[in-house]
Amino acid sequence: MAEAHSAVAFSFSVSHEGVDLNYDHEMLGVVLMSGVRSWRRRIHRFFNGFRNGIYPVPLSSLGLTVATVGAMYYAGYDGTGGLTDFFMRHAPRLVSAEEHVLKAVSVTAASTTIWLSVALALKYTLRLLFMYRGWMYETRTRKMSLKTKIWYVLVKILTSISRPQLYSFQGCLPSLPLPSVEDTTKRYLRSVRPLLDDAEYERMVKLTEEFRTSLGPRLQRYLWLKSWWTTNYVSDWWEEYVYLRGRSGIMVNSNFYGIDAILMQPSTIQAARAANITHATMLFRRAIDRQEIEPITVQGMVPLCSWQYERTFNTTRVPGIETDRIVHYSDSTHIVVIHNGKYYKMQVYDIKKRLMSPATLEMQFQRILDDDETTPDKGEEQLGALTAADRSHWYLTRRDFFSRGTNRASLLAIEKAAFIVCLDDVDLEFDKNDHTKLDEFGRWCLHGNGCNRWYDKSLNLIVGRNGRIGFNGEHSWADAPIMSHYWEYVLAADVIREGYTESGHTIGEADPDAIPPVKLRWDLKRKCLDAIDRSYREAQLTLDDVDLRLLMHDAFGKGFMKKCKVSPDAFIQMALQLAYYRDSGRFRLTYEASMTRLFREGRTETVRPCTIESSAWVKAMTSGKVDRAEQIRLFRAACDFHQRGYQDAMMGKGIDRHLFCLYVVSKYLEVDSPFLKEVLSEPWRLSTSQTPHGQTNLLDLKKHPGCVSAGGGFGPVADDGYGVSYIIAGEDIVFFHVSSKKSSADTDSNRLAGQIQRALADIRTMFEQGGQ
Repeated sequence: MAEAHSAVAFSFSVSHEGVDLNYDHEMLGVVLMSGVRSWRRRIHRFFNGFRNGIYPVPLSSLGLTVATVGAMYYAGYDGTGGLTDFFMRHAPRLVSAEEHVLKAVSVTAASTTIWLSVALALKYTLRLLFMYRGWMYETRTRKMSLKTKIWYVLVKILTSISRPQLYSFQGCLPSLPLPSVEDTTKRYLRSVRPLLDDAEYERMVKLTEEFRTSLGPRLQRYLWLKSWWTTNYVSDWWEEYVYLRGRSGIMVNSNFYGIDAILMQPSTIQAARAANITHATMLFRRAIDRQEIEPITVQGMVPLCSWQYERTFNTTRVPGIETDRIVHYSDSTHIVVIHNGKYYKMQVYDIKKRLMSPATLEMQFQRILDDDETTPDKGEEQLGALTAADRSHWYLTRRDFFSRGTNRASLLAIEKAAFIVCLDDVDLEFDKNDHTKLDEFGRWCLHGNGCNRWYDKSLNLIVGRNGRIGFNGEHSWADAPIMSHYWEYVLAADVIREGYTESGHTIGEADPDAIPPVKLRWDLKRKCLDAIDRSYREAQLTLDDVDLRLLMHDAFGKGFMKKCKVSPDAFIQMALQLAYYRDSGRFRLTYEASMTRLFREGRTETVRPCTIESSAWVKAMTSGKVDRAEQIRLFRAACDFHQRGYQDAMMGKGIDRHLFCLYVVSKYLEVDSPFLKEVLSEPWRLSTSQTPHGQTNLLDLKKHPGCVSAGGGFGPVADDGYGVSYIIAGEDIVFFHVSSKKSSADTDSNRLAGQIQRALADIRTMFEQGGQ
């Protein structure tokens, strides 16, 4: 009852002497500041939304337009083409006022109308320009066509009128185009040719042709209607059916991870590093809310969709019996900290709603680390396993045991938190001469111990005992480039903006009056404990099966790849094809993630790196009968074809998302398609992805070469396959994250990592001996 009484802002009593009113000034101040903060955010969002709606015209030009048109009108020249007189004639019907007032109102209305018309015209002109795709295929090394030159100049002019905010381009981005069934099936058949023998290929040709001429057009008509009715014909179905309807655990199977910039270590003090990274994270969240982050652009001109940033923070995945849902809260002033099996609610804003300084945050984290008086409630240490394992089981457990009382209040504190901070009681280490330490670093970020993360949250920030950091990200709400952008920002801010004292502590003085963290409480009954134990055992089976190998390749990097006159991404993909062929003795269906964020609400598309051209080069490298000059020719041809496929995927001309949506339509119509069923059931035994970097201008790698993240990774997609993530970290280093399952007799992550090193070395030798 003490907590309930202290939460009351005011009280009153009635007596013979009248009404006695008592109130708590401090509490009312908190309520007032809370309302002020809320209204400030609403006002910011309103004005930002208006600015974005009229982009590329700046809002400041409205006043200038009204003043200029007004001055011209009073000087005897009507620059509105009679629109002012129109408003003058009709204004008296609406309002009775002096003539000079009507004239001023009419001039203002007419000039505002013209200004809005120009703004909308420029906006849709920019949208039409962004629909042009020819620029993507005319690289800087080739002669630019006259059409592209004109397009380039127009885009430059329009986008330089005013500085864009994060969401300024959203209304200018075109919708994802819908390919024809004929084009998609042609590309599909070509992509599977190196995977099938002649008989299998002929069977697939017949199956494809039957689909193209019969069921395909019918499904396409429904999909065409959806492409016109919705902003993006893929994204909502992709989010629901690929992520949210999955019933298996999301730990390892869906969530991904990122690790520290391992070539530097600014502080070894856990609380200090956690404080600076938390402070930088909150600044990034504020920059998103205020739209102060500049949108990412391709070649400095064409913007990428920024829609996915909206749910970076204050977001959680809530389980359901058949499908999960993503819940995003508009604001949060606290985080949740997990340490030694205990959950703490920690405010990151002070009583005046100002973001706490890094020094104050360090003090708060240290309070948690020093908390030896409280012990985990019964079952609390393994509680996070519920979010790691079977989703339907988590839904039923949540419904039965977390829908009321103490458990509900604590669960809401977690789900409404801005993000989670995990203060782990282990050292996260890197030793260039001992890869097992980096392997363990990656494993700890990928899955922890199976219960010391809240895997449903959009972000779990991980801080090791020695100050090394990492993160675990839930995948359904966004793709890796968004988290990569965030990670670049905080790593740069940690070193450049925040900084540390010589002793490794944060800079500044702590506020001793800061509200201390509060341990969350749980009342977990026997049946609930049994449910937690079931999830924990399932999580242990999953993580024990993970075979993860992190490879730091520093023999050469992007610098040498550019000298070979091929795309660095294509260079690495060819190396992966050669490595996998040597590892397994055959070609397999390969997945590479590409983005479609050149279109509104775009997410990803699949590039298929195993092509006729790549397989021809791999056979030339392994046969021992082809000279170096021919190997180089085949290599460049394979890289060029791969690069074209990557560009096609970015331009909405991929294969797999279109076929996926056609399959969804067939399920709604309850019709079977042998072709679609076979295509969608093909396993991706080699699933790859490049981690982008260089998305923020905060970081100068020449001044801070050690500030490049070692990237991140994900679990294998197929039971007998590999997951390979890589990041080209500067001119001389490439990090690879290779995952597989120990239970598979066909895979071995350490073996494939060795084959990747061998393949890269062989490509270098090929060029050196080929004299090119």
